[in-house]
Amino acid sequence: MNWRIGIGVLLLALQAGAIVRARFVDDRYFCWAPFDQQTRYEIGVSIGGEGLAPMQVERRYRRPAEGVDNRSAHHLFDIIRRAEQKFEKWGRSRVLVRYSVNGHEEREWRYPE
Repeated sequence: MNWRIGIGVLLLALQAGAIVRARFVDDRYFCWAPFDQQTRYEIGVSIGGEGLAPMQVERRYRRPAEGVDNRSAHHLFDIIRRAEQKFEKWGRSRVLVRYSVNGHEEREWRYPE
């Protein structure tokens, strides 16, 4: 078999594996699986008991304080977790994300968990 065909088949097999994996895990960063989730969310943040304004939340996470993301909700949680670990070394921040995936019941996610 031609080595180019072998490489092409290998890449397609790896991608197919990643798509299958994406059906069973929350993080879907490394595959071309379709974005089949619409996550409506609202982020609330307080630092030392004082709430942040929506523009402050947007600057902190580079995401609107309220919106829709077409990826897994866990993608948003990872963004918040990384930002909090970077910016808030003293543990004073509290984050509450109210979210709904594909129009189902509203849930809450908190940081720290």
